[in-house]
Amino acid sequence: MDPATAAQVSEAVAEKMLQYRRDNSGWKICRESNGVSVSWRPSVEFPGNLYRGKGIVNGTPEQVWDCVKPLAGTLRAQWDENVNSFEIIESLTDTLLFSRTTTPSAVMKLISPRDFVDLVLVRTYEDGTISSNATNVEHPSCPPKPGYVRGFNYPCGCFCEPLPGEPNKTSLVTFFQTDLSGYLPQGVVDSFFPRSMAGFYANLEKAVKKFFG
Repeated sequence: MDPATAAQVSEAVAEKMLQYRRDNSGWKICRESNGVSVSWRPSVEFPGNLYRGKGIVNGTPEQVWDCVKPLAGTLRAQWDENVNSFEIIESLTDTLLFSRTTTPSAVMKLISPRDFVDLVLVRTYEDGTISSNATNVEHPSCPPKPGYVRGFNYPCGCFCEPLPGEPNKTSLVTFFQTDLSGYLPQGVVDSFFPRSMAGFYANLEKAVKKFFG
């Protein structure tokens, strides 16, 4: 994919993410605990679900971003139990890149290790919000690899949003819509995402405290 096409695709993904963020219709809550709410609605991108997570994290937006950002120097693989490794395949600009993420087996090994190749755009908004915006792509230097099932992320990412009057807290809104591929029972997939997203927020809270005190 040439840089101009990548820029167009990534901007379209970022606009979709904004639509997801602004559109509150049709969401059904599937998990609420410890101040974190996980909702879902049918995806229009693939025969699965779009999941939304919402929660307040103790930490500045910059600290939270450092833990979740899909960029060089991210701390994500050090704390996220659903990420084994994150590597940048090719950087087009400081905010646009191709990445490969690997995930461990899950649900008592019912879900085997996956890898995902994505085009990622980072956007910063006037109110201080930082967002990641990603979607699956093919990249010539990253064909499917032995030991991993290639999964596919449809438009997904997160918004790290400042909280007015609360400089040391961050509203984090996450969106996942992932085709795990393979022959997985739908019930396994439907139970995995809400649980793993709730765990994501709990582990992120601990990570921010660990890395930034």
